[in-house]
Amino acid sequence: MKILLVEDEPKVAAFLHQGLTEQHHTVDLAADGLLGLRLGLAGGYDLIILDTLLPGLSGLEVCRQVRTQDASVPILMLTALGETDDKIRGLDAGADDYLVKPFAFEELLARIRALTRRRHDVPADTILRLADLTLDPLRKQVQRAGQSIQLTAREFALLEYLLRHQGRVVSRVDILEHVWETSFDTGSNVIDVYINFLRKKLDRDFTPKLIHTLVCMGYVMKEE
Repeated sequence: MKILLVEDEPKVAAFLHQGLTEQHHTVDLAADGLLGLRLGLAGGYDLIILDTLLPGLSGLEVCRQVRTQDASVPILMLTALGETDDKIRGLDAGADDYLVKPFAFEELLARIRALTRRRHDVPADTILRLADLTLDPLRKQVQRAGQSIQLTAREFALLEYLLRHQGRVVSRVDILEHVWETSFDTGSNVIDVYINFLRKKLDRDFTPKLIHTLVCMGYVMKEE
């Protein structure tokens, strides 16, 4: 797997580069945000690991600009900032997951597996449909009313899970287990944040509304 690692702390960068290389990954290293953005926009990566606080250009801005060119590449943010608001800013910028320093290398590997497994293991022969919404797992394309909808890798995985269970109520625990693979504890509001992301992209400017909340139960995708 080809990974872009954008990290300005030399010891952290060297440690991660060595560890990922020993896991048989090809790793390109950028020590500042400007180089990270240039490499990220060039594309061709299976995963981007991105520090938040970078010289030249912040990790959040790198993430935002990469997302304008590539909506599907998984982006994992690394940061020393662990407050909920900081996490939400990272997710809102387009990151798919968020890992707070210090962390165990084994946890990083688990997050990488969770992010990339869904990208490569999705069945290629079934286009999912609900009303005027379509999701093509093979081409990583989503359309509503004929309009292309750009989603991040995590948003795509969440929408696919909801569509595969359309008409059924799925709980937050279900989503954590099948989309986040328990990367976050059940006290986190990250699922609500991502549901809101999907609503803004899929429901706000369209009818009928397709994503519904059942208080104290979970979510369901269906026509109103």
